[in-house]
Amino acid sequence: MRLNAYLARAGVASRRGADELIKAGRVRVNSEPGALNTFVEPGDRVELDGRELAPQRLAYVLLHKPAGVVTTARDPHGRPTVVDLVRHESRVVPVGRLDADTTGALLLTNDGPLAHRLAHPRYGVEKVYEVDVEGRPGDAALQDLAKGVELEDGPTAPATARRLAPSRLELTLHEGRNRQVKRMLEAVGHPVRRLHRSRYAGLTLEGLEPGAWRELEPSEVRRLQNR
Repeated sequence: MRLNAYLARAGVASRRGADELIKAGRVRVNSEPGALNTFVEPGDRVELDGRELAPQRLAYVLLHKPAGVVTTARDPHGRPTVVDLVRHESRVVPVGRLDADTTGALLLTNDGPLAHRLAHPRYGVEKVYEVDVEGRPGDAALQDLAKGVELEDGPTAPATARRLAPSRLELTLHEGRNRQVKRMLEAVGHPVRRLHRSRYAGLTLEGLEPGAWRELEPSEVRRLQNR
């Protein structure tokens, strides 16, 4: 395991923060100064400021994110964060982002390789949203959403769009661009009033109230790893 990943697993910093600790000379591996290209093998002794570290256990958490909470580990403006809500013994961080006013399913983990795969567009992880919009989208708008919408950063991939109520849609995406759902709905003339992610990578919020979280079952973790 690369040294910065080991430090992240030990819960002392993010990988970027771990790089700074390594460059500052505060990390030693088997009594030798660690470097950015150092790899940690089983049985190695890793120390930070003279204190021996050990990796935390891998953790996988599903949060029902409420509105008004930012998807980050810390916020310079003092707003509540998703990490504040998840009081877990392991240091877990969010996979991807939801806007502060967006609610719904959010996965947090300290499994870096899995988080990378889930967040990378090439893996096409399914995300299902319930969207309240301005106006009443007609069949033409739904067809445009399904075919793909031209945005400033290029056309979106085909999506699944269906009407739940006159001004409420369900949209299923396999991409993860910044503010993608809001931009797609604006492009077809129906700006978003409320956005909720009801499902992520097959995980639903059944039994979870806003602000509540749970650990994934081993079978759920295996499904994510086998995607």
